Amino acid sequence: MYRLYRYIAFVSFIILTGFSASSQDKVRNLYNPGADAMAEIDSAVGLAARTDKHVLIQVGGNWCKWCIRLHQFIESHSQLDSIIKADYVFIHVNYSKENKNPEAMKRLDYPNRFGFPVFVVLDQNGYRLHTQDTAFLEEGEGYNEKKIRRFLLGWTVEAVASEIYQ
Repeated sequence: MYRLYRYIAFVSFIILTGFSASSQDKVRNLYNPGADAMAEIDSAVGLAARTDKHVLIQVGGNWCKWCIRLHQFIESHSQLDSIIKADYVFIHVNYSKENKNPEAMKRLDYPNRFGFPVFVVLDQNGYRLHTQDTAFLEEGEGYNEKKIRRFLLGWTVEAVASEIYQ
Protein backbone atom coordinates (compact mmCIF):
# COMPACT_ATOMS: atom_id res chain seq x y z
CA MET A 1 0.00 0.00 0.00
CA TYR A 2 2.85 2.38 0.85
CA ARG A 3 4.26 1.76 -2.61
CA LEU A 4 0.96 2.77 -4.22
CA TYR A 5 0.93 6.07 -2.30
CA ARG A 6 4.51 6.77 -3.31
CA TYR A 7 3.64 6.01 -6.94
CA ILE A 8 0.57 8.30 -6.86
CA ALA A 9 2.61 11.08 -5.22
CA PHE A 10 5.36 10.67 -7.81
CA VAL A 11 2.94 10.76 -10.76
CA SER A 12 1.15 13.77 -9.27
CA PHE A 13 4.47 15.57 -8.85
CA ILE A 14 5.44 14.89 -12.47
CA ILE A 15 2.08 16.11 -13.76
CA LEU A 16 2.14 19.29 -11.65
CA THR A 17 5.75 20.00 -12.57
CA GLY A 18 4.86 19.64 -16.24
CA PHE A 19 1.98 22.10 -15.92
CA SER A 20 4.15 24.52 -13.99
CA ALA A 21 6.95 24.35 -16.56
CA SER A 22 4.44 24.81 -19.38
CA SER A 23 3.00 27.86 -17.64
CA GLN A 24 6.45 29.31 -17.02
CA ASP A 25 7.44 28.78 -20.67
CA LYS A 26 4.31 30.62 -21.75
CA VAL A 27 5.21 33.57 -19.53
CA ARG A 28 8.86 33.51 -20.60
CA ASN A 29 7.75 33.69 -24.23
CA LEU A 30 5.28 36.57 -24.03
CA TYR A 31 7.27 38.53 -26.57
CA ASN A 32 8.19 37.10 -29.94
CA PRO A 33 11.39 38.67 -31.30
CA GLY A 34 10.65 37.17 -34.73
CA ALA A 35 7.12 38.53 -35.01
CA ASP A 36 6.19 41.22 -37.51
CA ALA A 37 5.21 43.91 -35.00
CA MET A 38 3.82 46.23 -37.67
CA ALA A 39 1.50 43.49 -38.96
CA GLU A 40 0.43 42.62 -35.39
CA ILE A 41 -0.39 46.27 -34.70
CA ASP A 42 -2.35 46.55 -37.97
CA SER A 43 -4.26 43.38 -37.15
CA ALA A 44 -5.05 44.63 -33.62
CA VAL A 45 -6.26 47.98 -34.98
CA GLY A 46 -8.52 46.20 -37.48
CA LEU A 47 -9.99 43.99 -34.76
CA ALA A 48 -10.47 47.01 -32.48
CA ALA A 49 -12.40 48.80 -35.22
CA ARG A 50 -14.66 45.78 -35.75
CA THR A 51 -15.28 45.25 -32.02
CA ASP A 52 -15.52 48.88 -30.84
CA LYS A 53 -12.45 48.66 -28.60
CA HIS A 54 -9.10 50.36 -28.26
CA VAL A 55 -5.74 48.66 -28.70
CA LEU A 56 -3.57 48.18 -25.63
CA ILE A 57 0.05 47.39 -26.42
CA GLN A 58 2.53 46.27 -23.83
CA VAL A 59 6.03 46.92 -25.16
CA GLY A 60 8.85 44.98 -23.53
CA GLY A 61 10.77 41.76 -23.77
CA ASN A 62 11.20 38.31 -22.33
CA TRP A 63 14.48 39.55 -20.79
CA CYS A 64 12.58 42.11 -18.65
CA LYS A 65 11.54 40.85 -15.21
CA TRP A 66 9.16 43.79 -14.75
CA CYS A 67 7.46 42.95 -18.07
CA ILE A 68 6.83 39.40 -16.90
CA ARG A 69 5.82 40.61 -13.44
CA LEU A 70 3.24 43.01 -14.92
CA HIS A 71 1.78 40.29 -17.12
CA GLN A 72 1.47 37.91 -14.15
CA PHE A 73 -0.01 40.67 -11.97
CA ILE A 74 -2.74 41.45 -14.49
CA GLU A 75 -3.55 37.79 -15.06
CA SER A 76 -3.82 37.19 -11.32
CA HIS A 77 -6.24 40.09 -10.77
CA SER A 78 -9.49 39.09 -12.44
CA GLN A 79 -10.94 42.62 -12.46
CA LEU A 80 -7.96 43.97 -14.42
CA ASP A 81 -7.99 41.01 -16.79
CA SER A 82 -11.75 41.51 -17.32
CA ILE A 83 -11.34 45.21 -18.14
CA ILE A 84 -8.68 44.41 -20.72
CA LYS A 85 -10.76 41.66 -22.33
CA ALA A 86 -13.91 43.82 -22.41
CA ASP A 87 -12.40 47.09 -23.61
CA TYR A 88 -9.13 46.42 -25.42
CA VAL A 89 -7.44 44.34 -28.06
CA PHE A 90 -4.28 43.48 -26.13
CA ILE A 91 -0.94 42.63 -27.75
CA HIS A 92 2.69 42.41 -26.73
CA VAL A 93 5.33 44.08 -28.91
CA ASN A 94 8.89 42.91 -28.52
CA TYR A 95 11.85 45.17 -27.84
CA SER A 96 15.09 43.25 -27.36
CA LYS A 97 18.65 43.09 -28.57
CA GLU A 98 17.46 40.50 -31.13
CA ASN A 99 14.80 42.83 -32.51
CA LYS A 100 14.22 46.39 -31.39
CA ASN A 101 11.32 46.77 -33.87
CA PRO A 102 12.45 50.25 -34.99
CA GLU A 103 9.52 50.75 -37.39
CA ALA A 104 7.00 49.87 -34.68
CA MET A 105 8.75 52.11 -32.15
CA LYS A 106 8.58 54.99 -34.62
CA ARG A 107 4.91 54.31 -35.34
CA LEU A 108 4.17 54.29 -31.60
CA ASP A 109 6.12 57.55 -31.05
CA TYR A 110 9.09 55.84 -29.38
CA PRO A 111 7.54 54.48 -26.18
CA ASN A 112 10.90 52.82 -25.42
CA ARG A 113 12.08 56.19 -24.12
CA PHE A 114 10.19 55.42 -20.89
CA GLY A 115 11.84 52.06 -20.24
CA PHE A 116 10.04 48.74 -19.97
CA PRO A 117 7.37 47.66 -19.77
CA VAL A 118 5.45 50.51 -21.30
CA PHE A 119 1.80 50.64 -22.38
CA VAL A 120 0.58 52.35 -25.56
CA VAL A 121 -3.12 52.91 -26.23
CA LEU A 122 -4.30 53.26 -29.83
CA ASP A 123 -7.78 54.13 -31.01
CA GLN A 124 -9.66 52.19 -33.69
CA ASN A 125 -7.86 54.10 -36.43
CA GLY A 126 -4.41 53.35 -35.08
CA TYR A 127 -3.93 56.85 -33.68
CA ARG A 128 -1.86 56.91 -30.48
CA LEU A 129 -3.99 58.19 -27.62
CA HIS A 130 -1.61 57.68 -24.73
CA THR A 131 1.73 56.23 -23.67
CA GLN A 132 1.91 55.06 -20.05
CA ASP A 133 5.20 54.74 -18.21
CA THR A 134 4.40 51.75 -16.01
CA ALA A 135 6.81 52.89 -13.31
CA PHE A 136 3.91 55.09 -12.15
CA LEU A 137 1.80 51.95 -11.70
CA GLU A 138 4.32 50.20 -9.47
CA GLU A 139 4.22 49.74 -5.74
CA GLY A 140 7.14 48.22 -3.87
CA GLU A 141 8.36 45.17 -5.75
CA GLY A 142 5.11 44.85 -7.69
CA TYR A 143 2.21 46.81 -9.10
CA ASN A 144 -0.75 48.68 -7.63
CA GLU A 145 -4.12 47.29 -8.70
CA LYS A 146 -6.01 50.57 -8.18
CA LYS A 147 -3.54 52.55 -10.30
CA ILE A 148 -3.69 50.02 -13.13
CA ARG A 149 -7.49 49.88 -12.97
CA ARG A 150 -7.67 53.68 -13.10
CA PHE A 151 -5.32 53.77 -16.09
CA LEU A 152 -7.29 51.10 -17.95
CA LEU A 153 -10.69 52.67 -17.27
CA GLY A 154 -9.41 56.11 -18.29
CA TRP A 155 -8.59 55.05 -21.87
CA THR A 156 -11.58 52.95 -22.93
CA VAL A 157 -13.66 53.94 -25.98
CA GLU A 158 -16.41 55.14 -23.66
CA ALA A 159 -14.06 57.14 -21.41
CA VAL A 160 -12.58 59.18 -24.27
CA ALA A 161 -15.88 59.76 -26.11
CA SER A 162 -16.07 63.57 -26.27
CA GLU A 163 -19.86 63.66 -26.36
CA ILE A 164 -20.16 62.48 -22.76
CA TYR A 165 -18.28 65.58 -21.57
CA GLN A 166 -20.45 68.14 -23.37
